[in-house]
Amino acid sequence: MERTLIAPGVHLLADPAEKFNRCRISLHFAFPARRQTATAHALLPLVMERGYADCPDMTELTKKLARLYGADLTVDGRAQGANHNLCISVTGIKDRFALAGEALTREYARLVLGVAFHPYLVDGCFDESAVAIEKTMLQKALEDEINDKRLYCMRQAQREFYGASPAGIRQEGYLDEVPGLTAAQLTQAYREMLRTARIELIVLGCGAETEAVTQALLAELSAIDRAPAELAGMSCMPAQAPVRRTETFDMVQAKLCMVFTQGRVMDVAEMAAYRLAMAVYGGSVTSRLFLNVREKQNLCYYCSSSFQSFTGSMMVNSGIEPANARVAEQAILKELADLCAGPVTDEELEDCRRGLLAGLNGVEDTLGGLEAWYYMEVLRGGPVRAPAAERAALQQVTREDVQNVLRRFSLSVSYLLTTDQKEETA
Repeated sequence: MERTLIAPGVHLLADPAEKFNRCRISLHFAFPARRQTATAHALLPLVMERGYADCPDMTELTKKLARLYGADLTVDGRAQGANHNLCISVTGIKDRFALAGEALTREYARLVLGVAFHPYLVDGCFDESAVAIEKTMLQKALEDEINDKRLYCMRQAQREFYGASPAGIRQEGYLDEVPGLTAAQLTQAYREMLRTARIELIVLGCGAETEAVTQALLAELSAIDRAPAELAGMSCMPAQAPVRRTETFDMVQAKLCMVFTQGRVMDVAEMAAYRLAMAVYGGSVTSRLFLNVREKQNLCYYCSSSFQSFTGSMMVNSGIEPANARVAEQAILKELADLCAGPVTDEELEDCRRGLLAGLNGVEDTLGGLEAWYYMEVLRGGPVRAPAAERAALQQVTREDVQNVLRRFSLSVSYLLTTDQKEETA
């Protein structure tokens, strides 16, 4: 996929993606997360997805998407380390499949740019009624976090781990701030995003129409006094003595989330080694955590590991019997220690490698998969590599590479949600 600088702080990523019968146009706005505006930026995609100047309500917007042969519009926000990302995306069939020869790509571009640059405003601010509705939805989502104990445990562990660092900003928003958030504050956060964000225009499956989409974006940007901010780079949390926290609830299945740090910024050139290391340790059905802690020892209902490249951290999530909490924690740590010390068998290494290769083979099977892959490559920095290059790199990873990666991790936080009954001694 080709990436081109088209304006200060603005890049184009394009691929004709001829094998697909659909195309996709996306605008990604990336900017450093700020504590003062975290809740506003959490609310922003909810309000923007409701409509824009030409389609000021959800009914009109739904009708427009239906006329475009059921095109799909999404507006979402997500955290990427210490940066925030807002993405506006439209997916629909290519022009050549339109029954009456409609210029669908042009309409998709107008829709994306309309949502991005021409929101529905009343007296210069987002519509108060729309903001009120979405504030209620955001408040409910934040209140309901505690009902999803797996999610709640993970977020609590992350909050303990990141503390007051930039990566610790709650990009899902702060519950106590939602009621007081005004339409004017939301509009100010929106305008600041337009002014300071790094923008990635991703055009997939549009072929010759890509140039027209690019020029339309540049025309919109020409009306904005832009000052793109530098994004936060890769970070890490220092190694520390493990911190253990426990919360009690009226619940049957306990949740244990363990966060590990490697104490140094990740080298993106080693991404393939990290992928295989996670798969061997706890990221696959042939991993040590799955086969040993879950299957052989029956210490948990699920147990898996994942890696956060932007902060150089590893997380292990598990659902356990309350009585098994400390035994399960020790078993998880033992599997990591055993992998670091060796041996790692050829069978487990190759089983995990084959699983990862199969997943990488599927990246290019969907437009969404292509976009996610290349945008993550952009955000991580360094050369933007195709999935084929990563598959080749994965083939070269050795057991020594896997062990070297895993040896870097040390436990920082162990967060347990359990019953209010006294824990049994195993």
